[in-house]
Amino acid sequence: MAATDFDVKYVAHLARIELTPAEEQKLGVQLNHILGYIEKLKEVDVSQVEPTAHAVPMVNVTRPDEIRPGLTNEEALCNAPAKANGLFIVPKIVE
Repeated sequence: MAATDFDVKYVAHLARIELTPAEEQKLGVQLNHILGYIEKLKEVDVSQVEPTAHAVPMVNVTRPDEIRPGLTNEEALCNAPAKANGLFIVPKIVE
């Protein structure tokens, strides 16, 4: 996309912002600089660069799954406001 192929008013409309004429002019200059920099980046030879998802290697830092004792049914229900047959009783919600 060339630097002159965009419409600042259209971009502002998509972003749902209202700009004054001075702000439109300033935004247009800034977007031109940004698009010019992107064009400059497109000139860089990256054919020997391996594609990556992250700039640095990422390691999953989760603990291993181990079986541990949990709450018994009685312990889980001991503070329940309402219970029956080993289950929590909750209010019925119908919308």
